[in-house]
Order: sequence, then structure tokens, then C-alpha cells
Amino acid sequence: MHDDAGGPAAGGRPAGPGAASGFQHDALLYDDVAEVTAAAVPWLLEGLAAGDAAVVAAGPGTTGPLREALGDDPRVVVVERHALYRSRTPTAITAFRRFAAEHAAPGRRVRVVGEVDFGATDADRREWQAYEAVVNAAFARLPLWGLCVFSTALPEPLLRAARQTHPGLVTAGARAANPDAVDPAAFLRALPVPDEPLESTAPLLADDEVTDLSGLRHAVRERLATVPGPPDVLEDFLMAVDEMVTNAMRHGGPPAGLRLWAAPGRLVCTIRDSGSGLDDPFAGYGPAHGEDLARGGMGLWLARQLCDHVAIRHDGSGTSVRLTTVWA
Repeated sequence: MHDDAGGPAAGGRPAGPGAASGFQHDALLYDDVAEVTAAAVPWLLEGLAAGDAAVVAAGPGTTGPLREALGDDPRVVVVERHALYRSRTPTAITAFRRFAAEHAAPGRRVRVVGEVDFGATDADRREWQAYEAVVNAAFARLPLWGLCVFSTALPEPLLRAARQTHPGLVTAGARAANPDAVDPAAFLRALPVPDEPLESTAPLLADDEVTDLSGLRHAVRERLATVPGPPDVLEDFLMAVDEMVTNAMRHGGPPAGLRLWAAPGRLVCTIRDSGSGLDDPFAGYGPAHGEDLARGGMGLWLARQLCDHVAIRHDGSGTSVRLTTVWA
């Protein structure tokens, strides 16, 4: 399956530690929040004195001590953590791009203390591990300097991902190149896709050889009409399915197929084609052609915004995109 949305809107590669411009992405693994305060407060104050902007998007246990140590400095923008990190990953990417555009003075950066909420499910955790790798490319040319903080109480797979996705490492107030960092594309390709139990059950709708896109769209809409869910959520899901089926038929090898499942508070749809595959691990985290939306390349980008989870898988017979939406 192919999509014109070939990579993040920013493109490029991550800036290395110590680079004078472009994105810098550091990790701090902490046992006690006092370690965050000791490292982040001087760093933020140094930036403010030099004309950088400052943003804090962390959990309350981290934000409170930071605000107290900074004296509630009005130049520090405090963002509700869940507004960024419990939304969908493209929303967070768009928000940080906006911070860079609106708050960075010419020749200066926006310094961000961020603390991702990885969520409670395997699918959530995969999304936000992927995010930490994606931003190395998505923000490569942006005047952002991120200090991402991670409690060592997090599960070891998340801590390992933190070490692998940040080119810089902060320890005891010192910043150095991170020897554990890996290439973001390699990290994304190796990140496993969790199983979805619904895929092993009888589908609500199955069409393993789609030939009539309009007819399939009508059939999906009919099935979704039987699902007791929020109308706006169901409509968003239908739009995402339509985008992915259109992609499969236009860009993937025939035949293209679809299977749809529903459970209380949950929708899953897997769209498959027999093509050689979409090999860009950054696809769909920004429109393919940047701000020029008229040029297309929006399929996966829209799907990632409309669904909670989008998983791309390859095997010997083709490529599939699994869309998942959940609600309370």
C-alpha cells in the first residue's frame, strides 16, 4: 500500500547534539522530580535570558515544582499535558510546530520541558514511542529544543525507547551525546505492532476484493449505522476508512480488501492490498507536500488525525493498514 504522504511536513534528518540551529532532542531519566528541577530550571532560565521562549508540558507532579522554582515567571507557557499527549500524535506535532512559529524570536528557540503520557494500552504506548522517534525528523528544521523527562518508574520497554529516540542525554545537569540513540527510521521499522483480538473474530463486514469503491463506502456506512457510538466519531472513522481504501485501490497492487469489526466502544478496520508496500516509516505524520494541501498526499495524515491508532504492517502477500477508534 502506498500513500502520497511520504514523510513529515518538515522532512530532513535530526540535528545533532550541540547543533546551533534546528531541533535538539534531549532525554532526562529521573528517579525524583528534584532531578528534573535541578536540570530544567537553570536551562530554562538560561534560555529566557538569551531570548528563547519556554514551554512546560508535563505531569502535575513535575509542573508544580518547576513553576515554584521559576517563580511563576509569566514568560513560561504552561500547557496542560493531556491536551497534547493524550490527544492523537499528529495533534501534538501540529501544536509544537505552532509553538515554534508563534513563540520563537528570530535566531532563537523555544525550549520545551515535555513529559509524554504513554497511556494505558499497548496500542497507546506504541503510538507515543513512535512519536518520540518521528519528531526527530518532523521537527528537524524547527527552532525547538526539547528536554523530555521520563520517570524511571515507567516500564523498562518505555525507558529503553526513551534512550533510543533522543540524540542528547542529560544526566546530573550535564548534556552529552546519547550513545544509545538509534536512527529514527530504524527504530520505527523495528517497533512491533500489538495484536488486535477483534481481528481473530468474525467481521461485521468483509470484502476481500474491492472493485466498487462507491458500493463499499455505502456498505461501510450501513454497518456503522448499526453501531451505538457517537455520531461524530463514527463519521470520522468512515472518512478514515474511505481514505485508506481509496489509497489501496489507487496506489497498491490488486486485489484490495477490507474487514470491519465492532465491539462496545471500539471500531477496527483493516484495509489490505497486494502491493510491494509503503516503506516510509514517517508517512502520515504530516501532509506530504507541506502546507500545499492542494497537491494531495493527505490520506494517512487524515487517518492518523481521525483515528486513535493507525498501524501499518507488511508481509509476503502485501501491506495492510489497521485503523482503530475507541470511546468511553
